[in-house]
Amino acid sequence: MIREGFWLTDDQFARLSPLLPSDTRGKPRVDDRRVISGIVHVLKSGGRWVDAPPQHGPRKTLYNRFVRRAAKGVWVEIFHALAAAGGPPAQVLIDSSAVKAHRCASGGKGGERRQAIGRSRGGGTTKIHALTDALCRPLAFMLTGGNVADCAAAALLLQQMPAASILHADKGCDSNAIRRQVEERGAMPNISPKANRKWKNCFPPFLYRNRNAIERMFGRLKDFSRIATRYDRLSVNYLAAVCLTATVSYWL
Repeated sequence: MIREGFWLTDDQFARLSPLLPSDTRGKPRVDDRRVISGIVHVLKSGGRWVDAPPQHGPRKTLYNRFVRRAAKGVWVEIFHALAAAGGPPAQVLIDSSAVKAHRCASGGKGGERRQAIGRSRGGGTTKIHALTDALCRPLAFMLTGGNVADCAAAALLLQQMPAASILHADKGCDSNAIRRQVEERGAMPNISPKANRKWKNCFPPFLYRNRNAIERMFGRLKDFSRIATRYDRLSVNYLAAVCLTATVSYWL
């Protein structure tokens, strides 16, 4: 850190640089370390791109490089590459967290459903669905509208689940289909049963107490203001912001 804003350390950038695009056609570009540090500063501060500190380079460069690499999936790919390098986890946790969508997030192409914004009495919201290990480190993310049930999103997110011995989830994921899906992937589903279940599955509470790790992960991500409130119209940009924030917070 520097007083005026965020700055990647030498060790952080050394881990990140081999995963960045290496095509440098045209005139020399602004140094990637400066630009990415500026992007992270904007995500953390919640300010406008035009208000980024000048030491990070031209403000338009910060925005363009973030958006163009988000469209190509670069930030998501970097996150998955570093998360996979951590090795297979013994335990996996799944949960979601709702985020308020700012009014400037409306108007994305294809409508709000396509851009992962749902409507409720509280207005527009987005849900961040995540898989983590027992050390709070995120493994995968997915976005849906805030009105989408956790069990519906979990069925898709679990397709990205790495090999593990146990999966922890709250009662929002308590369905027979989810349990079968977890078992087919070779893991034991440790899911808190719903109160209306006629037959309660085996549920060891002493193992379930580890599930707070994913809540702490969401809390750390939401220390970044542009994650705690969604300002991006396009879901691909917001997902890129979530993945870049998780990369800097946990994998660098």
